[in-house]
Amino acid sequence: MSKPPSTLKLSRFRHLAVATGIVLAAAGMGTAQAASAPDPIKPRTTGAVEHTGAVPGGYASWKDLLLDQQKMITAADRITALGGSGYAGVIAAPENRELRVYWKGKPPRQVNELVGQLRRDVGINVLPAKYSARELQREADRLIRANSSTLTSITALQDGSGLAASSAVIDAARTAIADAAVPVSIEHGVKPELATRWNDSPPWYGGGAWRNASTGGACSTGFAVTYQGLLEPGPEKKILSAGHCAVNGQTATDPTNQVIGNVTHDDNSRDVLLIGTSAGGRVFNNPIDSQGLAIVTTEFSNPVIGTATSVVGTYLCASGAYSGTNCNIRTTQVNVTISVGYIITGLVRAEQQNMVNAVGQGDSGGPVEYVNPSNTTQVYAAGVVTAIDTSASVTCTGYVTTGRICSWRMYYSPWSNATAAFPGIAIIPG
Repeated sequence: MSKPPSTLKLSRFRHLAVATGIVLAAAGMGTAQAASAPDPIKPRTTGAVEHTGAVPGGYASWKDLLLDQQKMITAADRITALGGSGYAGVIAAPENRELRVYWKGKPPRQVNELVGQLRRDVGINVLPAKYSARELQREADRLIRANSSTLTSITALQDGSGLAASSAVIDAARTAIADAAVPVSIEHGVKPELATRWNDSPPWYGGGAWRNASTGGACSTGFAVTYQGLLEPGPEKKILSAGHCAVNGQTATDPTNQVIGNVTHDDNSRDVLLIGTSAGGRVFNNPIDSQGLAIVTTEFSNPVIGTATSVVGTYLCASGAYSGTNCNIRTTQVNVTISVGYIITGLVRAEQQNMVNAVGQGDSGGPVEYVNPSNTTQVYAAGVVTAIDTSASVTCTGYVTTGRICSWRMYYSPWSNATAAFPGIAIIPG
């Protein structure tokens, strides 16, 4: 791999491992190790992380769109929290200035009352759904567990109309869903596969490179968190990353051989892990060009100010150590289950709107972030990179542009997966 531009005082670098079907976004870097080096000068200055290009829906600016999007995410959180047997899903449609809520049957009184309150701040349209989220999720779980060698992904559609599945082999997929109890659409050729900034130092930031000292594989750090495990006397500082990058007890180092810490908790079913270490509540980022791609000749870090729920239709950024910060990425599916030789649940699928690099090999575990529209030098944690779709491969961009695979379609493990795997986990703010 080529070294990042020498003008950078500090750079990041990430990890990708390959599996059948969807590719996990980790990168095998071989066994060679770099010589140890003195601690770099950490970029504590901040810069704006901003979406670029034409603004959808006739908004005057991306800030205006993102302010409406933020209101939609908040409203979706409150409606989803009420839940109910008829709840099907929510879709943010900022280009239409509305949040769409789908419900099977008549919504209960408390939902109608809440929607009435929320409409003071955001447009909400309550629409009928054929199936509830619970009904669809049960059938999705059954189908992919029975056909994990055929179906590469499956998800319940947020409008409650049925399921969406993907497969590399269309005829086999049709056979797999022949007995489905609900409508299932098949996307042919989608191949999700598991998908690091170079020389960080304590306190470790998100978006930096780390290596598995046992395997030589390279991944990216996600977000600084606190967590109290069963054997820990109190909340300990950790770095969140992708579960497929290592197993409990293995040691994480940066590319200069400086030890970051040991993996203390690992949940492959949700693709999240924790590294015990000194961690700081900031993430590496870059400015963005007109296509939404990282300009890696400049690098800065941004404070993390909280977490945000992933909602279909919303725009976010990914910050892998290999690819750098890429934006104009839109969430298209949530609660996705993928099969990569084993099952990973609760993922989010997202797509770069200009069909250029979103993430690639080496970006596993890197931050997925929402930009704070009121202050674009601040970000919210949305999740960490899991996988890329190799059927949507594009030219790699960022710090390392050769010798790896990149894609405009990505999958990530949302913050809800981290809280499900590690109850009590909390973001360390910057």
